[in-house]
Amino acid sequence: MVATPEKTQRVTSTATGGNERVAVLLMGYGEVESYEDFANYNEQALNLLTAKFAPVPTWVYPPLAKILAILDYREWGHDHNNFISPHNKIFEQQRAGIEKHLQAQWGDRVQVFKAFNFCAPFLPEQVLTEIKAQGFDKLLIYPLLVVDSIFTSGIAVEQVNKALAKLTEGNEHWIKGVRYIPSFYNEPEYIKLTARMVEEKIATDLAAAHLPSQTGIVLMNHGCPHEAKGFVSGIEESQALYELVRQKLMHKYPLVSVGWLNHQTPLIKWTQPHVELAAKNLIDLGATAIVFMPIGFATENHETLLDVHHIVHALKRRNSEVTYVEMPCVNDAPDFLKMAAGWANPQIEALLSESAVTVNPQLAAVQASAHHHHHHHH
Repeated sequence: MVATPEKTQRVTSTATGGNERVAVLLMGYGEVESYEDFANYNEQALNLLTAKFAPVPTWVYPPLAKILAILDYREWGHDHNNFISPHNKIFEQQRAGIEKHLQAQWGDRVQVFKAFNFCAPFLPEQVLTEIKAQGFDKLLIYPLLVVDSIFTSGIAVEQVNKALAKLTEGNEHWIKGVRYIPSFYNEPEYIKLTARMVEEKIATDLAAAHLPSQTGIVLMNHGCPHEAKGFVSGIEESQALYELVRQKLMHKYPLVSVGWLNHQTPLIKWTQPHVELAAKNLIDLGATAIVFMPIGFATENHETLLDVHHIVHALKRRNSEVTYVEMPCVNDAPDFLKMAAGWANPQIEALLSESAVTVNPQLAAVQASAHHHHHHHH
């Protein structure tokens, strides 16, 4: 007699609480690992990114993607000894590390999947197909991006929405709950970590030979176009990020400048000063050493490696007496993985505790039509 209610209780909790599982979709750009993929990668990027700010007709994309692929091949292959971006490998380490932290708290109710905006076989649609097949019905969209903008996390949500529209049939959506983590440009832990990395690097590599007032620091942000067809491009958030990190460093190191890693595109006005100009300005103010720290990127990629390498090379030709130090992104630093998992915890808790909401996708068209008629009547 006594055992029966307990047994029933257990079955009930398994049916509701125990079955509740959250798929965390960790999203990044992804980068080419095989040079044959350059054209395809570029075409995806042109469609999703460039279309939002450059006045280029869509028929130009395929031939333009091929021309860009030739330039990429020359830069990565010829000029940089067959460079292969470490981005995807680092991103996988970030995914595994974040999952380990989350599963320590939630067990196998939470699983972290990675999706790349531009790289098969991890395109959002491919990964969401797998998430659906594994029986998940709650989704946490987590673009692992420092700054939230229509060009970064915006295209992540765009791709998720397109995939979800394709993966839906019938009058009941398989997704019962969605949450989103926008970005972490103003998270105190991230600010502290990047500033500390700079201070530690200066202490080990530069402090013995350069006064603090002669040690220049270029904090590198992802470049943003000023005009983007009305889209908000992340300039304000990037600027705020720079100011927060600068405030941690400026009392000891007065020569700190933002440096924007821009994609110099014709007809587009980009954020200034670009990284090379920022470094040159600090040298003019008496810097005998320059530290380049990427703060607007969480994962190493060809911009933080090749582009910065080109810039340092050009600066060395002009100012060979200056010492240049290139620093890595936070990447898979244990402190970073722990904080990144921490930012996900409140959203996972909300998804697991919220009641499931059943959405009927077919009602969307009916609603739109009803609103249209109502509006038209007025």
